[in-house]
This record gives sequence, C-alpha cells and structure tokens, in this order.
Amino acid sequence: MIPAMPAASAASSRTAPVDALRVVSMGAVAVLILVAGVWGSWGTAQHVMLTKGKEQGTVRVTSCGADTCTGPFTPVSPGASARSGVVIGRSVAVRKGQTYDVIVKPGTDEVVRSGPAGFLYSWVPFGGALLLASVVVAGGLRLTRVAWVLGVSGLALLTAAFVTVQ
Repeated sequence: MIPAMPAASAASSRTAPVDALRVVSMGAVAVLILVAGVWGSWGTAQHVMLTKGKEQGTVRVTSCGADTCTGPFTPVSPGASARSGVVIGRSVAVRKGQTYDVIVKPGTDEVVRSGPAGFLYSWVPFGGALLLASVVVAGGLRLTRVAWVLGVSGLALLTAAFVTVQ
C-alpha cells in the first residue's frame, strides 16, 4: 500500500454499497419511466402501426365538445363502412371543419389519426418519457452521454410530432 492512499481507499470501500444502491435504484426508475411511456403510447400507436384488417378512411370534423370531436366517416379501405358519426379525441391537432385520415378502433366508433402525423402523435407520451428519463440518467446514474441521447431523442420526437400535426 502507498502511505498516502489508505484513507481514500477506506472511504471508497465504504461508499461502494451506497453507489451500487444508487445505480440500481436510479436505473430502475429510468426503466420504469420508459416502460410507462411506451405503455401510454401503445394504446393509440398499435392502431396506427398495425393497420391490417382495420377500417381506414377520413373524418370531417363537424362539431367539438370539451374532450372529443365528431364527424362523418368516409371509408377508403375495402370492407370499411360509412358511418354518420365517429368520435376523435379533441386536441390542439384537431380543428372543426378539417378532414383527417383516420383508423377506426375495432368494435367502437372511436377513430385515431393515421399517417405520419398520427404515428408521431401517438408516440408523444414516449417522447416525454425520454425527456424525463434523461434527467434521471444524468443526475442519478451520472451517464451524461446516454442522457444527452435520450433527451435529444425525446425532443426530436416531440418536435416532429408538433410539426406534422399542424
């Protein structure tokens, strides 16, 4: 042993379990955040990504309430039937009088946007999770490069969704 090193090595051996606990717990929190983001996005994204056998068409928004908008559905896929009124969630991306490409959720009169705008918009919760996880990874795990990748990826996803839904 080097005479000047014993105090430092003794201190580092005492903090090793604390560091390991910090890494494990913050890693678990980061993974939980990302899983929650995928879970929150998948409810809509599955309809946009897995379109085989689903009714596809357009909806012209005729009226909007506090949480939803409605309008007639015009089918474009084989086997789809016209409907006098379908429901689409109201957001900043849905405006009265506009026509949107949509996919009907099976067994309901609810529709979700399709195409690039619908795909990116459905993954917005995951984009937010990426941003939040980047803070946890940077602060808790002290992996700044990984945190930057997560943060920039989340910001890119949110920006792309914002640009395409306008």
